[in-house]
Amino acid sequence: TIVLNNPRRRNALSLPMLQSLRRDLLHDGKSRELRVIVIAAEGPVFSSGHDLKELSSEDDVKHHSQVFELCAEVMTLIQKLPVPVIAKVNGLATAAGCQLVASCDIAVASEKSQFATPGVNIGLFCSTPAVALGRSLPRKVALEMLFTGEPLTAHEALMHGLVSKVVPEDKLEEETMKISQKICESSKSVLALGKATFYRQITQDLDTAYKITTQVMVDNLTLRDGQEGIEAFVQKRKPVWSH
Repeated sequence: TIVLNNPRRRNALSLPMLQSLRRDLLHDGKSRELRVIVIAAEGPVFSSGHDLKELSSEDDVKHHSQVFELCAEVMTLIQKLPVPVIAKVNGLATAAGCQLVASCDIAVASEKSQFATPGVNIGLFCSTPAVALGRSLPRKVALEMLFTGEPLTAHEALMHGLVSKVVPEDKLEEETMKISQKICESSKSVLALGKATFYRQITQDLDTAYKITTQVMVDNLTLRDGQEGIEAFVQKRKPVWSH
């Protein structure tokens, strides 16, 4: 579990916070023991997005570029990791904080959570958050958020596909762990192959997507765990994964 732990600054994704998040995401990434990553936060705000003090005219263009480039690197890293990444959201997620939720593989939110991209209201359109948002939400819903800055409730976010589940606040930890434990019952190598393939095929046309995934199904069968799972099913026993 990675915890955004700067509630006094509304868990802003400052340059140091992004650097720390990148390090933590990469920590033990290739370890067999690591099976799921959960991103959570302290305080009433999951993350308010970029630290606006870093984006003032006091810093130069080079510094501004560094902030946005590192943020993009962290968001894309989440989808490149070999294990599922779950956002556990209990509060407000705005701008790049909303982008972080949209970039995770799964997102579980408490009923009090809200999601917004209000950059337009301060003259900084949420163009980089729009990349993740536009890939998670229907286009018109994403654009309404981006054009107005108005928040989605947790249930609206669920209805439109930004989050996977919405639960009462006192059930958030339990539900996140339930999903995590279910993931841990499967083969890490099979999940890694499946996750990588999902993100590879999702941007392709239908014929190309089927061509890619057909080959991956064949490749999956060459994995030790691919054969172990089928043998265990035929023999009516629980599989013993090698990962």
